[in-house]
Amino acid sequence: VQLVESGGGFVQPGGSLRLSCEVSVSAAEQILSISAMGWYRQAPGKQRELVASITSSGSVTSADSVKGRFTISEDNAKNTVFLQMNSLKPEDTAIYYCNAERVVITTTVGTITTDYWGQGTQVTVSS
Repeated sequence: VQLVESGGGFVQPGGSLRLSCEVSVSAAEQILSISAMGWYRQAPGKQRELVASITSSGSVTSADSVKGRFTISEDNAKNTVFLQMNSLKPEDTAIYYCNAERVVITTTVGTITTDYWGQGTQVTVSS
């Protein structure tokens, strides 16, 4: 199982970026369900923090610092979550990590349930 992230990069203050994250499995595996997917971020010298998450039923939780600027959405059919980031600020600079919570997968050895993390994608906001 892999969480394939894309969309990070460098942008000036006020700019926009769109992150995406897909839960990818091998041909021998099948995703039965994912309870929630979300984005966390970690800036240098700081703890990892929740940016936004969305459940399989569409319930959204987001940090106060990003409300009104960031929007999380999902494509359940493609096991993909998106984070649209607008009006970016220098303080949004961080490594952004995708998380998939309570992923239920059938494998050749049975059914497993666990959480997964992506490798992280850098977002830099600077003039």
